[in-house]
Amino acid sequence: MLSYNTKQREMLLHYFAEHIDESFSAQELAQAFAEDEISISAIYRNLSALEKDGKLQRIDHKHSRKTYYRYNAFDTCKDCLHLSCKKCGKTFHLNHTGAIQIMDTLSNTENFALDKSNTILYGICGNCNRKQTDKKET
Repeated sequence: MLSYNTKQREMLLHYFAEHIDESFSAQELAQAFAEDEISISAIYRNLSALEKDGKLQRIDHKHSRKTYYRYNAFDTCKDCLHLSCKKCGKTFHLNHTGAIQIMDTLSNTENFALDKSNTILYGICGNCNRKQTDKKET
């Protein structure tokens, strides 16, 4: 059952819609909405409700106690594989060709059908890799 929308929930949804390929922790959202005086408890309450409604996906990082949330209700996110950077936290779509190659490989070598709607691959994004390489060179 869908929960009712409050002003705070609408503000959170709008924020996520403007940052489609990003994931946020409750603390990061509290900082983003500090001027709007949305309490951290209200943020947690709304994140939970939006997750139950299927509008947000909860992402637990294995090496961190932080939980992140990503907007899941946008049409471009449906039926996509996602990549998530362990350094900066950015989440983005794997291109269609890459997703098909991974799915075909799993199907052919492992007889395994991957659920694209709920799959996130973790690693280091190109931007963070470049920063790391630049640091090593200096």
